[in-house]
Amino acid sequence: MNAAMRPLIGISCCKKPFGIFAMPNHAASDTYVHAVDELMGGVPVLIPANGEHAAIATLIARLDAIILTGSRSNVQPTLYHGRAHPEGIPEDPDRDGVTMPLIRAAVAAGVPLLAICRGFQEFNVAMGGTLHQRLQDLPGRFDHSTPVVANAHARTAKAHSVSIVPGSWVHRIAGATELTVNSLHNEGIDRLAPGLVVEATAPDGTIEAVRAVDAPGLAIGLQWHPEYDWARNPVSRRLLEAFGEAVRIRLFGASAAAD
Repeated sequence: MNAAMRPLIGISCCKKPFGIFAMPNHAASDTYVHAVDELMGGVPVLIPANGEHAAIATLIARLDAIILTGSRSNVQPTLYHGRAHPEGIPEDPDRDGVTMPLIRAAVAAGVPLLAICRGFQEFNVAMGGTLHQRLQDLPGRFDHSTPVVANAHARTAKAHSVSIVPGSWVHRIAGATELTVNSLHNEGIDRLAPGLVVEATAPDGTIEAVRAVDAPGLAIGLQWHPEYDWARNPVSRRLLEAFGEAVRIRLFGASAAAD
């Protein structure tokens, strides 16, 4: 790869209040920036949550890949004809206003897409699927939500296993048919979107990884967070490295990306 040319990898932001006056800010976790900069060899480009003002066509033309991040906020139920959230459940309509059209445009254009946690749920909704809002309220499902503790390692620790579909992209990269993953979500896929296939499931049947089939580029979604522990977990590292490799192949070609 030409050292002077690094892929531009977009990272979706949330709109969050910041500071003593709760001024709106556009924010993404530092973990995604480090993964792009240090592991994928890309240039992190933060995509603001500017709703209807987002220039989707320009983003697709200029960015070499897109990462959809996790967040405390939930996807607006109106986007999948779901029931309204109870009072106090955070939403981020300006983020949804960017990510929904951006996902569809990226998949259509073959721009590599990695959707993580909330991004995983956005991916399914944008492609025509629906969500469960609280997995822990469903018969036979367990609580997938984040432990409310101050210790960051406890919050992001491995929480349950997932079964990987043999022959899937995740299987090929992970080299295993079962993994142990972290779990930091309440929502989950209800009806799988047309054009997506399941790549992994939790023991309670919750879908944990999906991929767009018949798309011109890699579009993969993971319900868990590999960006939290790639520095110490070899499978998380391989998953993120493989996404970075897909980005370089699309940008430079297979032979140049291998240099």
